[in-house]
Amino acid sequence: MSDRAALVKGIRVWLALFVVCLVLSGVTAFPLVHELRWTEELLRALSVPERLPGAMEWIERVRRGLDAADADHPFLLYGTDWLAFAHLVIAVAFYGPYRDPVRNVWVVEFAMIACAGIVPLALICGPIRGIPLWWSVIDISFGVFGIVPLYVVRGKIQRLAQSGPNPWTAPAV
Repeated sequence: MSDRAALVKGIRVWLALFVVCLVLSGVTAFPLVHELRWTEELLRALSVPERLPGAMEWIERVRRGLDAADADHPFLLYGTDWLAFAHLVIAVAFYGPYRDPVRNVWVVEFAMIACAGIVPLALICGPIRGIPLWWSVIDISFGVFGIVPLYVVRGKIQRLAQSGPNPWTAPAV
C-alpha cells in the first residue's frame, strides 16, 4: 500500500469513528425522556445514590423536569429533536472530507472550531441555566474528546496535501 493510500485509509477510519460518535450522540437525543428513566433505574441498581448522592439528585431532578415537560409541554422537547437532527446533518457533511479530504479539509477545521466552542458555551450557559459545574465539565469533555480525532485527521490531510497532486481534483485547464 502506498503512503498516500495509507493516509487516505487512516483519514477515512478516523472520520468514520467521528461520524459514528456524532450520529450516536444525535440519535440518543430523540428518546430523552425514556433514556433518562432507564438511566435512573440503572444507577439505582448500581447503588449510585449511596456513592454519589449529588449526581443522583441531579439525574432525578432532570428526569422530573423532562417528565413534566413531556406531560404538560411536550413541544419543549421538539428542541431536542432539532438538536438530534443537527447532529445527523453535521455527520452528513463529513462525506465531503471522506470523499476528497484535501479539498474538504475545511469541514474538519469547522468541526474543530465547533468543538472548541463547546467550552465557552458550557461555561457561560451552564451557570445561567442552573447546570452544576461537574455536568458542564462532562459537556466540555465532548468537545475535548471530539477534537482529538479531528486533529489527527487534519494532520493526515495536511500530509496528504503535501504528498503530491490531489487525485480527486481535475487538473486546471
